Amino acid sequence: MRLSDDPELQPLLFGLFLLVYLVTILGNLLSIVVVRSDSHLQTPMYFFLSNLSLVDIGFISTTIPKMIVDIQTQNTVISYVDCLTQMSFFVHFACMDDMLLTVMAYDRFVAICHPLHYSVIMSPCLCGFLVLASFLIGLLDSQLHNLIVLQLTCFKHVEISNFFCGPSQLLSLACSDTISNNIVMYFVGAIFGFIPFLGIFFSYYKIISSILRVPSTSGKYKAFSTCGSHLLVVCLFYGTGLGVYFGSTLSLSPWKHVVASIMYTILTPMLNPFIYSLRNRDIKSALWRLYSRLI
Repeated sequence: MRLSDDPELQPLLFGLFLLVYLVTILGNLLSIVVVRSDSHLQTPMYFFLSNLSLVDIGFISTTIPKMIVDIQTQNTVISYVDCLTQMSFFVHFACMDDMLLTVMAYDRFVAICHPLHYSVIMSPCLCGFLVLASFLIGLLDSQLHNLIVLQLTCFKHVEISNFFCGPSQLLSLACSDTISNNIVMYFVGAIFGFIPFLGIFFSYYKIISSILRVPSTSGKYKAFSTCGSHLLVVCLFYGTGLGVYFGSTLSLSPWKHVVASIMYTILTPMLNPFIYSLRNRDIKSALWRLYSRLI
């Protein structure tokens, strides 16, 4: 679906989304370079952050380049195979984002609730395993969605009421009976979305309980400040993600669904590096050291 049929708006939309895409890529690449090049940031928390930035680059690259080309060429056609491919990568990176946010919540839980055992628990082997597990779970989630969609009989010429191919849009366009497929798809989505959310919720329940036992106000503030950026990203990710995934179930209008999709697929990956860098003293110090070395 076109974002606008007004010819005068097309150059503005093209320039806007191209700028957003470039800012997102450069912001996340800068986060990766800073973390990998600074010896002070060789910790599990920043290791997960650099992997989150890498996933965000892949996440936004599944939707925005195609949309920019469509705006420029005024051709919004996508083949069935390309649509399934886009959906597969979209679900994969979204699930990886979800899993990495859960892993980062667990990292903060260990750091605050078990500080003396932090270096032993969060060993390099465990950190690598958690990132690999996030990748494999994301791959499993995307392939399950693909298998469900491949069971459907679809029309040859249909209009997807969004600017990318998502699972809920493809289900709503199928001409075969989709009740059982809807149940299975939303069950799969709930499993891969709700269980990580429970992990984040449990981690922060333990974190808050531990922080409230700290006697000094400054100690409480310091502990909360290490979690603020992560909590903000989690709220942004889940708040917009629920609107996208369950949009068809909630009977959202197409334009409300598009707005939620833009928030989820574009603004979230773009804002993540800025949220972490602007609220994190270590990242800002590392950026200054990198700038000093370059000049």
